[in-house]
Amino acid sequence: MGCMVLRLAAKFAFFLPSPVTYQVKKRDDGRLVAVSSSMLIPLADDSSLDVLLIDTKRGNKIVIFYPRNPHAHLTLLYSHGNAADLGRLYDLFVQLKVNLRVNLMGYDYSGCGASTGKPSESNTYVDIEVVYECLETEYGVRQEDLILHGQSVGRGPTLHLVAQLPRL
Repeated sequence: MGCMVLRLAAKFAFFLPSPVTYQVKKRDDGRLVAVSSSMLIPLADDSSLDVLLIDTKRGNKIVIFYPRNPHAHLTLLYSHGNAADLGRLYDLFVQLKVNLRVNLMGYDYSGCGASTGKPSESNTYVDIEVVYECLETEYGVRQEDLILHGQSVGRGPTLHLVAQLPRL
């Protein structure tokens, strides 16, 4: 009975956009870019946007968008709600980056957008852990300089990470 309840809850919690609004492509120089699924054109010609594909501990590959603001001292880690993917959120991320004067890291959960795997509550916890690890190791972001935001189903992984970061 418990497994059935969890599967049913996951179906309602992770109402994934269909079709996926973007794809990740590799340019000739090796850099990853996000392109619109409908037009196969870049979502933005923005050198301040890093598109990353990272492996989780469960073997899934998750997509990260990292629009950087050269004047930022803080970084916003954005865990989105259901019925969204990074392609739908890109314009919002740019507005937040500019208006809040922050760097912003957003990611698609396992099984969402162009990320591989299946969406589940437990996968979201593993996903946010590897995203935070990326911020820390690849970009040198310290806990003290991090703002966490979780929208809708994004609150679960956000609170999971908060519990692990004593200097936040």
